[in-house]
Parts: sequence; structure tokens; C-alpha cells
Amino acid sequence: MAGKRIKLARRRKAAGFTQEQLALHLGVERSTVVRWEAAETEPQAWLRPKLARALSATPDELQALLDDVTAVHREPDERLAYALQHPSSVDLVAVAHLHERIRQLDESYDRSPSTEIVGVAGQVHGQITYLRTHAVGGRLRRALGEVEAESATFMGQLVWDVSQRRDHRGPLAYFDQAVFAARQARDPLTEAYAVLRKGFVALYGEKDPAKGLNLADEAAEVARPCSPALTGLSLLHVAEGHAMAGARGEAETALGKAGAQFDRVTPDDTAAEYFSLNEFNRLAGSCYLFLGLPGRAEPLLRETVAALAGKKKSQSIALGNLTLSLIRQGKQEEAEASMSQTIDAVELTRGGGGLNIVFQAGRELRPWNSKPWVQDINDRLLALMAAI
Repeated sequence: MAGKRIKLARRRKAAGFTQEQLALHLGVERSTVVRWEAAETEPQAWLRPKLARALSATPDELQALLDDVTAVHREPDERLAYALQHPSSVDLVAVAHLHERIRQLDESYDRSPSTEIVGVAGQVHGQITYLRTHAVGGRLRRALGEVEAESATFMGQLVWDVSQRRDHRGPLAYFDQAVFAARQARDPLTEAYAVLRKGFVALYGEKDPAKGLNLADEAAEVARPCSPALTGLSLLHVAEGHAMAGARGEAETALGKAGAQFDRVTPDDTAAEYFSLNEFNRLAGSCYLFLGLPGRAEPLLRETVAALAGKKKSQSIALGNLTLSLIRQGKQEEAEASMSQTIDAVELTRGGGGLNIVFQAGRELRPWNSKPWVQDINDRLLALMAAI
């Protein structure tokens, strides 16, 4: 597998240089610039100030461009295999390969049951932590720390999901590992997300709204300087914590603050593609459910279900909440259709959040147990429970 400094090449082009022109400007061979951008070599120390000026970059910005190495294809990496046998030889290309593997697994999360992902993810996470322990040099340790923080966060998410949100200690240990690694790597975005994930355990696992909203508020403060999108998502969970406690005023204030953060999101926000209006509507709908206002929740959740067609695990949670809003309004026919859709989605993904909500909805159907459609739903829930 090869590596490439994509952002370095983009910066060169933005500065108006071809590879040959930059080489001429710096007094080096074109092949030297090619090797820099291919992540095969780095500029010598005496060349860096001149290169930084040519690219209109500060020394720190130039270093960030050199550190940002992307794996350009996905075949098994001989350099990684060698590094695992000789850990002191690990380089940025091998780190980029590991980062790419975590990203691939994360992309598959919403399409596949967590039970199918957790084994491979655990193996990759073990490789990352092993190499970070043995890496030589601050830059490599920092790069591996960034990947370790993402990997540990993902592992915590998977382990909690596989346990159907019953095991809290295992996921929290991973999230604590992620927070520590992110702080060591000076990566506030990943730190904030790991703290927020701890908040999820408090809110949905431990059923402790005060603890959950405090953790979500902490995540918002960590994310505030670097990501309005993640700050907004964190504030949505602050709102949910208040809603669980029945504090409507505080919940709606937090929703307003979250919306203001989403209005500030730009394409440069690296969290923007994950945390959007869909999340706002889904969590606002959840808040109104907790506040006993299912009629307010229903339109928000309908919009969310339609928007999340490509994210089945997230959609199953939204469908479950939509079903609860319909049940609590006494809309039997609509609840029947929504409940069937929810079970379909949960059967496909086996996501812990969707499972918990669909069984809660099943319990709330008990007043209608004499209805034939409810008996059919109960049969499907029993089959789902037996298959877990």
C-alpha cells in the first residue's frame, strides 16, 4: 500500500506551483517534490522555511501538512505487517493504513450488525495500541494516539451495542482510553466525542439524566473551539437530559443553543457530515417524547425517518420513537404500520438502541393486546428476542 500527502499537494496547487515549478523555486529536483507528496521522504530542515514561505504556510501548518498522510488503496499493507513484527519501524504510511481500516469499519456500522464488526475492529484496535506503545518519536506517537482515540471510541460503541446496552463498564473503559489518547494527541474533537459517548451510557444505560447532561455539557465545552457541529450535537443531549428530568424550559433552551451551533457549521467543520438537521429533529423529537408531548414529537420524527433511509441503525431508533409517539396518541393504524417498519429495521441491524425502543413500544401496546395486529406484533417480538 502507498501513501500520499493529499493536502500538501493541494496546498502546492493553491499556491500556483506545478511540481516542477516548486522544485525550481526551491532549487531541488522535481523527483524530490514527488517523493515528499508520496510520503516517501520529508523536506530537510534547512529547506522547510523556504517551502513554508512558498506555500504561504506557518511552520506549524507545514508540519501538519507533512503529518497528514492518506492511504491511497486498501490491499493488505506489507509495511504494516512488517511494522507489527518490528514495531520500532512503524511509519506514517502504516498509521494511515490503520486509520483507513477504522474509517472503513465505521462506514459499515449503520449497514451491518455490530456483532459482525466487533471482532475485526478489536483486532485493528489491538494493533494500534501495540504500535503506539512501541513507537519511537513524538510525531509518530501523536499520530498513533489520534488513531487510538478514534478506535477506542468506536470499540466502546460496538461493545455497548453488542451487549444491548447492558454492559456499561466495558464501553466506559474504552471511552476513558479514548479520552486519554485524544488528550495526549491534542485532539479535542475526538476527546469531545468520547466524552459525549460516556454521556450516552449515563443517559440510556444508567438512566441518570443529571450525569448524562453534565457529560454532554462537558463535551460541548471541549468541542466549542473546534466544531460547531459537535458542539450542537452535545447540546442536543444536554436538552435530552433536561427532558428526561421533566424540565421543559431548560430542554427547549438547550435545543435553541444547539440550533444556533448548527447554523454556524461550515464545510471546514470535520464533524459536519455526521451531525446535521437530521440529528436535531431526531433528538428534539426524543425530548418531546420524554416531556409527554407526543404530538410535538411526531412530525419531527417522521421527517427524521425519511431522511435516515441510508442509516438503518439510526433510522431504527427514530422509527421506534415515532411508534411510541403514535401509541401515546392512540393512533392505532399508524402505530401498527410504524411498529412493523421498526421491527424490520431492528431485525436487519440488531442495534442496541433500536432493540431497547422496540421492546418498550411492545410493552406500551399491552392495552390493545386483544387486537389481532398486536398479537402478530407480539409474535414477531418473541421471535426477535429468541434470535438475539
